[in-house]
Amino acid sequence: MIMALVRGIFLFFTRQTIIAMSRRIEYDQKNALYEHYQELSLAFHRRHQTGDLMAHISEDVGKVRMYTGPGIMYTINAVTLFFMTLATMLSVNVELTLYALLPLPVLTLSIYLVESMVIRKSEAIQEKLSNLTSFTQESFSGIRVLKSFIREPSFRQSFAEEGEDYRSKSLSLAKVNAFFFPMILLLIGLGTLFTVWVGSARVMDGTLTVGNIAEFVIYLNLLTWPVVSLGWITTLIQRAAASQARIMRHLNEQPEIAFPEHSDAKITAGKIEFKDVSFTYPETGIKALDKVSFTIEPGTSLAILGRTGSGKSSLANLLLRLYDPDAGEILIDQATLKSFSKENLRKPIGYVPQDVILFSDSIEANIAFGLPDAGIKEVTQAAAKAAVLENINDFPEGMHTVIGERGITLSGGQKQRISIARAWLKNPLIFILDDSLSAVDTATEEEILSNLRAKPETGNSPTLILISHRISSVKHADKIIVLEKGRVAESGTHEELLKQKGIYAGINRIQQLEEAFQDAG
Repeated sequence: MIMALVRGIFLFFTRQTIIAMSRRIEYDQKNALYEHYQELSLAFHRRHQTGDLMAHISEDVGKVRMYTGPGIMYTINAVTLFFMTLATMLSVNVELTLYALLPLPVLTLSIYLVESMVIRKSEAIQEKLSNLTSFTQESFSGIRVLKSFIREPSFRQSFAEEGEDYRSKSLSLAKVNAFFFPMILLLIGLGTLFTVWVGSARVMDGTLTVGNIAEFVIYLNLLTWPVVSLGWITTLIQRAAASQARIMRHLNEQPEIAFPEHSDAKITAGKIEFKDVSFTYPETGIKALDKVSFTIEPGTSLAILGRTGSGKSSLANLLLRLYDPDAGEILIDQATLKSFSKENLRKPIGYVPQDVILFSDSIEANIAFGLPDAGIKEVTQAAAKAAVLENINDFPEGMHTVIGERGITLSGGQKQRISIARAWLKNPLIFILDDSLSAVDTATEEEILSNLRAKPETGNSPTLILISHRISSVKHADKIIVLEKGRVAESGTHEELLKQKGIYAGINRIQQLEEAFQDAG
């Protein structure tokens, strides 16, 4: 009774130590993986599905925890109990011990064969779960499009098919496990049968007592858990190994973009130079830019116009150093981009992306995203310059209004203007608008651009890069370049480009006809 009590106490402390340790490992590993995902370059995230990355943080890390916690604890428990019991059995009778353990080699071979099947099926289930997670995440992210095209039934059917595939694979694994444990109990039962059979003969010839047989049956029952747990522990180890291999595959990936930790290079004026810059997207192999060269003087504005796929957004990605060019050089204030630290490069740049991303938080928090310490006064001023303050004030809770995921509760124009206010709040030296006025009306667009061109009370005007496909957005820029298939096809002011009667003049003529047609309609 005392030994049972002592065993219970130490088992409690064992669980407290090892299980708590495994939770700390899980916490550290999730943080390390999440932090590493953030450090990896944009090309990595374009190569991998969001659902797959989420599955690594949740499912794979969880399987590793099951090994570092319960797996280790029960391994120690099973091994210790097995050898202590085996030593006691041998001390009583070696022959009876050998007969009792006779089924163990068969049991070991069976466990190996079954566990090989379990590992293959578990990996297939994990892969299917990643696909199911990605499908679900994509469906709910695009719920507005899904509803507008009345695709709910087809997506529901696709989800059911994915779920059916996952269910069939899970049931297949369950069937293997259902066969596994009865097989173990059968083989252990055979050991008990051998013990009684051989032991009865020895009782009859007087070399053993009935008490010895009862003793061996108790020992075999003590060995039941170590032997049964062997298969479960093996499964945990194999699953953890596969999960850890997937985790390490991502942790071992190095960012394509390496920033110097310490650098004296800083953006002070905002002069930008592109010198024979060429760039091909590594994840697709599509050549976006081909020997592009231009210069933007501090405080001036450059508009970039071109058809879809001409490389307009690629210029912004390169300037933020989300990618590095294949050839050529990009300079800011006479310093190459590679000489800037991440903070010194991106902090003075206000970037409004083409695909506006807002978070499920208050409007105030979304505007203050790039400058979290900003007060409500600064946030309000930025919203006013972005021509969205009036809309915000119309909401019942004003700045404290919580918007839905990705800003789904707002209109396209409101999302764009909140994103512009977010960039404006930083008071940047370089301001990049990547086709971020496409969802606002002409009057609001002109108001925002006038605010951008206005001379500030203190400091200099930011260097403005305006990427657009609308002539109305770019015609007042100090300089306009027209991209065609990744090359600078034309450059000059609005009036100069109209006189050239080239691509720019053709786009202008088409857009004027469209506006005239809309006005007539």
